[in-house]
Amino acid sequence: MSSQAGSSTGNLRAIKSGASGKTKGGNRKLVHRTVGAERDYFDYNLLAIVILLTCFGLVMLYSTSAYEAMVETGGDDMSYFRKQAFISAGALVLALIGSQIDYHTLANWSKLIYAGSIALLVITRFAGRESHGATRWLYLGPISFQTAELAKLAIILFLPAMIVKYGQEIKSWKATRNLLLYGFGAAFCTYFFTDNLSTAIIILGITVILIFITHPKTIPFVIGGAVAAVLVGILVFVLVNSASSGSFRIRRIQVWLDPESNASSGGYQVMQALYAIGSGGFFGKGLGNSAQKLGALPEAQNDMIFSIICEELGVFGAVLVILMFVFMLYRLFFIAQNAPDLLGSLIASGIFVHIALQVVLNIAVVTNLIPTTGITLPFVSYGGTSILFLMAEMALALSVSSRIRFKS
Repeated sequence: MSSQAGSSTGNLRAIKSGASGKTKGGNRKLVHRTVGAERDYFDYNLLAIVILLTCFGLVMLYSTSAYEAMVETGGDDMSYFRKQAFISAGALVLALIGSQIDYHTLANWSKLIYAGSIALLVITRFAGRESHGATRWLYLGPISFQTAELAKLAIILFLPAMIVKYGQEIKSWKATRNLLLYGFGAAFCTYFFTDNLSTAIIILGITVILIFITHPKTIPFVIGGAVAAVLVGILVFVLVNSASSGSFRIRRIQVWLDPESNASSGGYQVMQALYAIGSGGFFGKGLGNSAQKLGALPEAQNDMIFSIICEELGVFGAVLVILMFVFMLYRLFFIAQNAPDLLGSLIASGIFVHIALQVVLNIAVVTNLIPTTGITLPFVSYGGTSILFLMAEMALALSVSSRIRFKS
């Protein structure tokens, strides 16, 4: 069976040449090009791994949060699980419905979605509710959500739509500059208005990699990356050695470098996570048998849930989780390579970059390879807003996959 709509070579040529979809009159619009279809396609493999990861996440969430839920509610050990399961089931149904919507239609609304996400970030700064020392939540009656999650989805839709409209003009400095301004603007607003550095970093990563995929030149990105790495290294060195600095971000770097000496200022959580990973061994203590989740590891069901997976299921379980994410990324890569047009390929690529960055950064934080940043493990960590917008991204990817056509 061979793909007629888009082989990897064909899509790479389209991306590098910057196919634009221009009309004869010079007006640009998002065009859906379908070539002689004989059989429709839908990526059931992606759907299956999404369901599998979600179910696994719910099992681990119950195991991790049952004790804390009982303490907080006075006996209801399913408090966290019930809420997450309800939102996950609803989000999955919405994702299946949303996958039937043509992604071109959504991309045509991407500018408005982008503007709306920026507006919500600004509103959060002045009307949001503080939680854990940061104002990131916006409450609309009984509904609450983190507006930064919408910003990630907005950038995944908006940048590909802009790249397609620029077409071959993507080679120009003006187009690259505008794309960077929109991406960096969303990242800056996320950081400034919600104090969410981790999401800002992810938005920056999505922006840079999408431009890198479509831009014909590689050397500027290599030089820019090297310069940025050197500047960040110098900045970290100066700030860490500045004893007068009271920034909590500087303290996080100091904790990362020496968690034992900074146990009272954040190192305690990192050390407990490492204890959990180390005590799990190869096959773990068994599902539900974690000791660190019994109050020793704060917020274990959120950012640090991977450490409980390692403690209860061992290295074997951790590798299985990573392999599930690898398979999900493989399916997203497959969709990006075989998408019927450049727009679909870039949207799937943006989702790929987001999931990959978030998984790598979360595991790196838990294992103390980088300073703590508050990044959750997709589909596994507790958080209704996160699962809702992740499912929205999966709906987009499935929408792209459903427009792929194969020749028998």
